[in-house]
Amino acid sequence: MASGLPKNIEAIALVNEGDFDVINKIVIPIPTPEHDQLLIKVEYSGITFADNCFRTGINPVDKWPHILGEEALGKIVSLPPSPVAVLGREYKKRGFSVGQRVVVKATSQMAEYAVCRWTRAIPLPDTISPENAVPMPTQMYTAFMLVEKVYEIKRGDFVLIHSVAREFGLSLLQMAKLRGATVIGMVSTPANAYIARTHGADHVVLRGYTNVVDRVLTITGGQGVHVSYDSVDKDRAEVESDVRMIKQNGTIVVVGNVSSPRARPTPSASPPTTISNGIKICRPVIHDYLERPAEYLDCAQKANTLVSKGFLQPRIHAVIPFTSEAVRQAERDLLGGNTTVSSHVKRCHHRLAQSTIFLLGSHRSITIHQVRSWRNSGD
Repeated sequence: MASGLPKNIEAIALVNEGDFDVINKIVIPIPTPEHDQLLIKVEYSGITFADNCFRTGINPVDKWPHILGEEALGKIVSLPPSPVAVLGREYKKRGFSVGQRVVVKATSQMAEYAVCRWTRAIPLPDTISPENAVPMPTQMYTAFMLVEKVYEIKRGDFVLIHSVAREFGLSLLQMAKLRGATVIGMVSTPANAYIARTHGADHVVLRGYTNVVDRVLTITGGQGVHVSYDSVDKDRAEVESDVRMIKQNGTIVVVGNVSSPRARPTPSASPPTTISNGIKICRPVIHDYLERPAEYLDCAQKANTLVSKGFLQPRIHAVIPFTSEAVRQAERDLLGGNTTVSSHVKRCHHRLAQSTIFLLGSHRSITIHQVRSWRNSGD
């Protein structure tokens, strides 16, 4: 490990399973990298739905305390202890070097220093700002997996996206449009309908304001959609209703647990319901599709290209202090649907950019941003 590093560092962690008050700032020893791990000085760390899955017991925790943060951006402090020859050709392709900024997809990143396997670290191009890079692993890499590997969206496909106004939904929306799909966005409020329309949705359906099934079938000429991306936990009746909106031989993709902190791991529909008309239903995991280092790098490079060209552009919305209280509130807002934005923890070493709204207290802060996307009409 590099010299001159602190023995102990601060982190935001879950001290146990429970309500939001189990989120606390703690002091821990600086992590020691394993043979294939990078040591990162964290600049930004993301707040995602996974945090609440660990807090409520949906995702198992090996030991307490559990440090939050499933994605981060920071500078490499030390390279893996193993020789480059042992790590292989894919390691060499990434050209890692000390001091280089990398985007990380790994657990326990909400700390001053963190470790990650090199296979889940991607060098940050100069064309992407550090702030903009933070949500890329969870939002954009996953969206690429869904539109290219789980179901390959083709030009002319009808695509239904539930909770489309949330950041992940917006990433799916833009990527589906870039592939030539007609996108139907499902929302629960008029405000979210506006967000969906301004981000390119061809049609917006408001739950509770209209007959959802009839509306989708009307839009698709009675055929239904080719694929539905759903992040809302549902009972059997709701799943059966959703099946009626799917085209013969179509696909339902279940992602995440937006509506409930205790959401079921799979939709509760009986086999006869899901099998009828050749409809497929699945709940994919990003690691299963991007397990090999070459696949992960390819996905990241595609995402980097879209962000660099401005097709996906995160925007800083606000800055709040990096305290237990602030993180708790950000987690509440994300889970409760009070915001469609994601948050990321920022360690401030200098004056903030003018695009930030306010800064309170600590030298470390949380930046909340909302994805806004632009499409090149010529593509």
